[in-house]
Amino acid sequence: MKRLRKWVRAAILVFATGSAGAHDLITAEAADQYLALSTRYVTTIRSTAPDSQRAEAAFQLGRMLDVIREYFNRDIAAHGQVVGLASNRWVLELKARGAPLAVYADGRFAPNSQHYLDALKLAPRGEREADCLFRLMQGYFYDSFDDDPLSPRRQSWAQLREQIGYGERMLQRAPDHPEGEEARFILAVYYVQAARGAAPKDQVRTFSQRAGSMLTAIEQRYPESMRAAAVPMLRERLQEVR
Repeated sequence: MKRLRKWVRAAILVFATGSAGAHDLITAEAADQYLALSTRYVTTIRSTAPDSQRAEAAFQLGRMLDVIREYFNRDIAAHGQVVGLASNRWVLELKARGAPLAVYADGRFAPNSQHYLDALKLAPRGEREADCLFRLMQGYFYDSFDDDPLSPRRQSWAQLREQIGYGERMLQRAPDHPEGEEARFILAVYYVQAARGAAPKDQVRTFSQRAGSMLTAIEQRYPESMRAAAVPMLRERLQEVR
């Protein structure tokens, strides 16, 4: 377990997408710009514009709200709540403009997945298909566990199977996607989860094989990455089901 905790700490650092630094730069002026963008995106989504344009607006709205939700969740982690009248006003303004942030029952802000689903519904094979699928998988994954990615909280097989479907579809449609390394790693974790008992018994062998293949692919494609360095530990956990 000590080795596992060490891997988790390293993995969380690797999983950082680079947006955290931007949070420190969010000023009142930037907040007003976000609000103006939210109005523009919502107006486009509700318009009679071509589906491709509405899908792009839905994707951009989801991405923007996810940046904001990370900012607010950092506030909650540090202070127990969203701090400052300006921030609370921001939440209310977004809601008033038709772009409310998704919220969990405990008050934390959730991934804004519905906008990516809306984009996929509008343009299932559009330019943003792979981007939406990645965001759906990424947002769910980081909120699904506390310390051990292989021990998600209250996850059903249906939820896991849906996430696996997003990852497989993404990589099938865009194998060279810029976020391909992270997507493959998350999908490998999902496969290991399935093989370790989340999947029905008659599918455990299938997901064990998929996990092994994906872990090998990560090592071969990204030999110098920290994710590749974490592969042996995932393999070790996979061996426990045999």
